[in-house]
Amino acid sequence: MKRTLGGLALAALVAGCAISTQQEVQMGTEYAQQINAQLPIVQDPEVVRYINVLGDSIARLADDRDLNWQFFVVNAAEVNAFAVPGGYVYVNRGLIDRARTMSQLAGVLGHEIGHVVRRHSIAQMEKAQGANLGVTLACVLTNVCNNQATAAAINVGGSALFAKFSRDDENEADAEGVKNVVRAGIDPRGIPEMFRILLDERQRSPSSVDSWFATHPLEENRIRQTEAQIAQINPAILNGLTKDSRSFQAFKQRVRSLPPPPAATRAGR
Repeated sequence: MKRTLGGLALAALVAGCAISTQQEVQMGTEYAQQINAQLPIVQDPEVVRYINVLGDSIARLADDRDLNWQFFVVNAAEVNAFAVPGGYVYVNRGLIDRARTMSQLAGVLGHEIGHVVRRHSIAQMEKAQGANLGVTLACVLTNVCNNQATAAAINVGGSALFAKFSRDDENEADAEGVKNVVRAGIDPRGIPEMFRILLDERQRSPSSVDSWFATHPLEENRIRQTEAQIAQINPAILNGLTKDSRSFQAFKQRVRSLPPPPAATRAGR
C-alpha cells in the first residue's frame, strides 16, 4: 500500500517561504490521487453530481483563485470530513447520514472550504514532511488502520497528529463556513445544528464519531461562537436563506440506498 509522491517533492514545496497557488494545486492533485486509491470513493453518478453541485455553489463564491474544486463522498460509516490543498474536499457517508437538512451538510462543506481558503491544509501537509498522505488520511478518515498489524504494515504512526487542526484553525474555519454558506444563499444555522447533533451522538455512541473528534476539536464554545456570529446577520436576510431542499433529501435517500460500506471502514470495527 505504500506510495510515494510523484513529480513535485514535498520538500521542494515547503523549502521556500510561501507556496504558490500552482504549487498548492499540484500538491493537492498528488495527494488526492493517493487518497482516492486508498479510500472507497462513491462512484454513483447522482451522488457525485449532487455533492459537487452543492460544494461548488459554496466554493466558487468563497475563493477567487479559480480552483478546480472537487468534492467526494467516502463510502465509510464513520462521521468525518477533510480537505486537502488545491480544493479537494472529502465527506464520509456517515456524516451525510447524520445531517437532517441541506444546510447542515452545506455547513460542513463550508467549513472544509474555509480550511482550504485560509490555507490551513497547507500547514498540515507540511507537518507530514513527505509521509504517505493517501494512506495516512485514509487512516484518519476511517477506522481502516485501527488494526495494529495493518497500521504497522503501512507505517502510519502519528497520522492523526498532523491531520488535526488547531482550535484557532477550527474557529477560523467555522467563521469562514458561516460566511461561505450565507454567500451561497444557505442558512448558516445548520453549522451549530450539526455541532449539536455530533455532540449528542458522542454522548450516546462515542465510537461512531471518534474519527470526527480526533481531527476536529469540538466543544460548546464553538457552538456559542458560531451562534453569536449568526446573530449579527439581519433576521430578514437570515430567514430568507435556504435551510433544506427536496434535492438534498433525495440525495440523502440515494446515499442510504447504496451497498453498505466495506467492513474495514464500519464504525467500531
